[in-house]
Amino acid sequence: MEVLHLSGYSEEEKLQIAVRHLAPKQLREHTLTVADLLFREDGLKHIVSAYTREAGVRSLEREIASICRKVVRSLGEGRLGVTIADEAFVARCLGKRKYFPEKAGRIEPPGVSHGLAWTETGGEVLPIEAIRMKGDGNLRLTGRLGEVMKESAQTALGCLRSRGNRLSFLGLSEDNFSSSDFHIHIPAGAVPKEGPSAGLAIALALLSLVVDRPIPPGMGFTGEITLRGKVLPVGGIKEKVLAARRDGLRTVFLPRSNQADLEELPPEHIRDMRFILVEEMEEVLNYVFPLQKEARDASI
Repeated sequence: MEVLHLSGYSEEEKLQIAVRHLAPKQLREHTLTVADLLFREDGLKHIVSAYTREAGVRSLEREIASICRKVVRSLGEGRLGVTIADEAFVARCLGKRKYFPEKAGRIEPPGVSHGLAWTETGGEVLPIEAIRMKGDGNLRLTGRLGEVMKESAQTALGCLRSRGNRLSFLGLSEDNFSSSDFHIHIPAGAVPKEGPSAGLAIALALLSLVVDRPIPPGMGFTGEITLRGKVLPVGGIKEKVLAARRDGLRTVFLPRSNQADLEELPPEHIRDMRFILVEEMEEVLNYVFPLQKEARDASI
């Protein structure tokens, strides 16, 4: 049996589906007309962003249906006139918002990077936090990580330890790792996380921590990393790009081998965004930790 993997919808696509199909369908099913309930675009957009987080639109339709039921009840109680379902009305009907965008565009301290993940509910931005303490080079991982992601973190640490000389222009050496223990945590500990695509982001979080330099705000990373520092292709590029755009990441680093996936994205999904395609981790450092070219060349 062949398994088909279908791409998720962007927020703009979900909004248009709600306007053209879901809202009219629910009005009919609840015997309502636009003279009873009028969904405004800002109200539907608020449902999409604040009350649903999925690749499809099932939850979106359920929330629209919930609003329709409340309007039917109010009509049965004798209320007259049309109800305007704008953002404020939606918030009153559905209560406190369920989802908040990750504030990925803010300035973070050294040791924090933003990875891009592909989950069953669509793309997600994963803040990756790293700290260190005195020790013997051990690595602790928390955040309900799967085996493949744990191996990616171990690979990232091994890659950095073995490349201390090549990264000496950042003040890096083997001693930075052998005398410390490291703890990597990916928040939302109740949510399982799996896959190799966070390898590049984990490596940069560790490197940022060790050299005590923050990663510039607005950057997101995806790509499997090898012990030799190669950045390998990953899946779910569309979903990851949509998540980055939703959460304020305007510069996204992708494996060069994923260029074809990037070219397939509609222009409206990638406007105002910058994509940097890389084959090796050192290429990323030109943007994340910019230094004078002479200092970099002297270390290679």
